[in-house]
Amino acid sequence: MKKLTAVLAVCTLAFTLSACSSNYVMHTNDGRTIVAAGKPKVDNDTGMISYKDANGNEQQINRSDVKEMVESGN
Repeated sequence: MKKLTAVLAVCTLAFTLSACSSNYVMHTNDGRTIVAAGKPKVDNDTGMISYKDANGNEQQINRSDVKEMVESGN
């Protein structure tokens, strides 16, 4: 019984955490569409936006190259 309760608690936690992370879509001035895993971080000092791509790699793009950044509905 305790094992079942523990497994259910872990599953609930995993589903809750996965629901909190959403993808963001960035549209660039040159027409590209970039999907970021999680919310991108904007560095106001350098003007760069840091994000993780679909493969989990850290990438950066200049803020002036991004026309729009919206949270994906998925």
